[in-house]
Amino acid sequence: MSNVIEVINELWQYDSEREWFEFKENWYKPDELGEYISALSNSAAYEGRKQGYFIWGINDKTHKIVGTDFNCNQDVKNEPLKHYLARQLTPDVNFKFEEEIINGKRLVMLTIPSAKSVPTAYARERYIRIGSSKENLRKFPEKESYLFNILSHGFPTMENRPSYYQDLTFEKLLIYYGAKGLKLNINTFKKNLSLYTEDGKYNILAQLLSDNSHMPIRVAIFSGKTKADNMYSVREFGNQCLLYSLDEVLRYGDVLNIIQADESNRVVERTEVPLFENDAFREAVINAFAHNKWVSGNEPMITVFSDRIEILSRGSLAPEQTMEGFFAGESIPVNKKLSEILLQLHISEKTGRGVPKITQCYGKEAYEFRENSIVVKIPFNWINVMGDKMGDKQGDKDKEFRLTQTQIQILMEIRNNPNITKPKLALQIGVGKTTIDNGIAALKKYGFIERIGSNKSGYWKVLKVENLNGTAF
Repeated sequence: MSNVIEVINELWQYDSEREWFEFKENWYKPDELGEYISALSNSAAYEGRKQGYFIWGINDKTHKIVGTDFNCNQDVKNEPLKHYLARQLTPDVNFKFEEEIINGKRLVMLTIPSAKSVPTAYARERYIRIGSSKENLRKFPEKESYLFNILSHGFPTMENRPSYYQDLTFEKLLIYYGAKGLKLNINTFKKNLSLYTEDGKYNILAQLLSDNSHMPIRVAIFSGKTKADNMYSVREFGNQCLLYSLDEVLRYGDVLNIIQADESNRVVERTEVPLFENDAFREAVINAFAHNKWVSGNEPMITVFSDRIEILSRGSLAPEQTMEGFFAGESIPVNKKLSEILLQLHISEKTGRGVPKITQCYGKEAYEFRENSIVVKIPFNWINVMGDKMGDKQGDKDKEFRLTQTQIQILMEIRNNPNITKPKLALQIGVGKTTIDNGIAALKKYGFIERIGSNKSGYWKVLKVENLNGTAF
């Protein structure tokens, strides 16, 4: 398979153009093409890519191969196009045109090396891509500064970028390792775990593993299918050692994953059906933590809707990773040292089975690749537990019952914290004790919750969850 075919097979899988590649059909403007070379070269460096690409013969909206009649050997004002472009690019850029026939359609690919020591300029102006737009770099001083920083010090990683916080402690990290049967040497663990930059400052990795990561890790729950619906709960798991945050989010998944009784084909015993596949959830969360672009200062997001959980990690695939390799389970970490630590602690495996596990359960459509993030969507498998097929009177009564907003809030608080007390419920929701008593009585009567154990030492168990319209959330 030729290099052109390999690259095109990779790029057309993206749902939209990225900063480091551009599709066109027959478009041709020589000076603007020079500006594109500058922009794609600089953006490739900005994104940690070795090359950028400009490809003729692919529709930039549908990504369908349509073919092209673009001629890379034509002249511009009696000067060969390649020479015309090269003469105005500084520093020298060893770009290359290649042609290929795919499905009977002619394509032309321009490969553009990423900028090295200084940004690439065309006609003395430097350009960069903002989304799919080409812009003058001078209009974006922060991006210009960031690009110069990359070209001077290398692509930013958790290891080579200093933390804003230098007063860090690591008591929880030492305890965590000890609980795993691993003992860290108090005198050498910081060096061995690569917690310092080259000039001796604590880096981003050190910040995340410290007793206070200064990173909020939240799980938000909404009543409907979008963030425009009511938000019933936000749980905070961050601002501590990242390893503890990860463990707590994974445990919270067990709280969310309601076990439902499926009696539709019951003969002797009913079937217990989880709301979602826990293994897929676990792999998605671990991957989000391991491959999040922490150097951007942003954390992963976990959002629970009425029909799904979305697990969002910042950034994109590792620069060396391909879309084909990603779905095949070829593991190329974004944060190499963090991935090594998770492997050492047996939190993750370097077998590459995480993504295949998720796609086995939910298909490739579970993944959404956005411009600056990757989202895994885990759909809920709700079972109708309201009555049975015989339509007994109790079932009919249940079907007529709809929760009030206060009852929904009580149910969500109990779901989030099975040990919550009635006074705490009243405080959280902002209502009186009588309202809480009435709400709990209704929820118990219609089979939404039950009390396990005594009022003093027991806990609440959620049996089923429905909203006002009978739609599970």
